Amino acid sequence: MKSKSLINGLILIFAAMLTFSCNDTLDQVGFTIQPGKDRLGVGVDTLNLRARTVQVDSVYNRTKYPVLGEYKDPTFGSIRASYMGEFYFPEGAGFKEGAEIDSVRIIASYTTMMGDSLAPMELSVYEITKSLKGTANYTHIDPSDYVDLSSPIGSQVFTGKNSTYRTGSYTGSDYSTINYKIYDIIVRLPNELGERFLNEYKKPGHGKLVDVDTFREFFKGLYFTPTFGNSTIVSIDGTFLNVHYHYLDPKGSSTQQDTIRTDVLSLRITPEVSQINYIQNNNQQLLSENDNRTFVKSPAGVNTEITFPFSELHDKIKSQALNLANFTIYAMPEAEENPLVKIAPPDYLLLINKDSLNGFFEQRKLIDNVTSFISSKFDTNTYSYRFSNISTMINHYNQEFNGEAFDLVYYLIPVSATYTTYQQSYYSQASSVLTALHNQMWPNAAILDKREGNMKLELIFSNF
Repeated sequence: MKSKSLINGLILIFAAMLTFSCNDTLDQVGFTIQPGKDRLGVGVDTLNLRARTVQVDSVYNRTKYPVLGEYKDPTFGSIRASYMGEFYFPEGAGFKEGAEIDSVRIIASYTTMMGDSLAPMELSVYEITKSLKGTANYTHIDPSDYVDLSSPIGSQVFTGKNSTYRTGSYTGSDYSTINYKIYDIIVRLPNELGERFLNEYKKPGHGKLVDVDTFREFFKGLYFTPTFGNSTIVSIDGTFLNVHYHYLDPKGSSTQQDTIRTDVLSLRITPEVSQINYIQNNNQQLLSENDNRTFVKSPAGVNTEITFPFSELHDKIKSQALNLANFTIYAMPEAEENPLVKIAPPDYLLLINKDSLNGFFEQRKLIDNVTSFISSKFDTNTYSYRFSNISTMINHYNQEFNGEAFDLVYYLIPVSATYTTYQQSYYSQASSVLTALHNQMWPNAAILDKREGNMKLELIFSNF
């Protein structure tokens, strides 16, 4: 027993000696073997940024899912969206022998909507008279240059959650089946349009109803626009032009009797043909000077311009190593909190050098973490966008300006970001990689906080 107590006592004495020994050296760890003149110095600094709201002339808008409708927001102003599109004619499509036209219908399908889903809206359809082939995909295109707006060929009143819908489904991550509604706006068009198609098809070699290129010459497409209501915007998943007809099938029944059958020539707008969203906005209330806030809004070309005054830290940037530059943008919540009837903040913001914006979306570029950065997904808890470390931008331009003082001007732009998940093997951890960036075409907007001390860059330098 005495032996055991003696051992325990020796262990306690040894632990105490080790503790004092550690306390004596930890305060200077790493420096006791380093000469004083070579010791690493770490410095922290903050750079206050300047910001203002700007608007670009137009937005590049190549998209498979155009937006349609009109919405007025008390904070962010109005958005009115319409679109023009050509129809893809697949080789081998056509009419059966003896076809007679029954009806012509447009179906515009959607699953996503914003605003008052019960308020009435009216969709009007116009025939395009001037070819869209080769037309640039920008939101400022004027439909009146391509359409006679005095004569719609069809119209239909609808509501966001109208009674005409189908049920779709997909498999969830837990392998369960998830059902959803696909809403259809059905617009009846004149039978004369179907007669034109049929008469062209009856020509030798089926006339111009042969392939997509010749069909585009014959039928230049349709323009879709809201003509009543300002409470709802929908995202169109598919636009179909259906020509319904019947024909005689001689001895076509099981008893060899002549039979009347029905069929449909169904065409749709696809990525192989032109589709252009036309966006009108009222943004004047966002563009006035404001000491406390700036705005971003899509699809409106309303961006926040940020000036990084690095010349104020010229001596540090020139003589010290920049290790970290954290940049976080904070948004300001709106008074209206109902997510069903308000414009929500965009999921992602692109931070891009003003001089690098031209051609960025047109050439389908991705971020390079020098002239362009993507934020983390909008944090609904902190109401913020985080860009993490953007020191590569500062170090790059410090070299480019050869140590001379410089300031930089960047834009914050709402974007749609596509991430693809990769996993090299069953045992490796999956990772998400940014694979596509587009201008955000769905209505989004945010108020960004630029009050003193809230829009800043936090920097950590080191030197020897």
